[in-house]
Amino acid sequence: MGLIKEPKNVDFYVIDKPWTEEEQKEFSAFIKMRKERRKKRSLKANTTTNKSKVIHSI
Repeated sequence: MGLIKEPKNVDFYVIDKPWTEEEQKEFSAFIKMRKERRKKRSLKANTTTNKSKVIHSI
């Protein structure tokens, strides 16, 4: 993601809206799921070994 340059004489404003309790719980569940998925991937990567590919010729 890059920066957005403001055109001359134009200002961008961001309105900070507080999250509802439901949105906070949903986001927390999403982060937890992503962490578990990443942990599984790292464990899987550590347990696999580098095996050379066998090429069969006919």
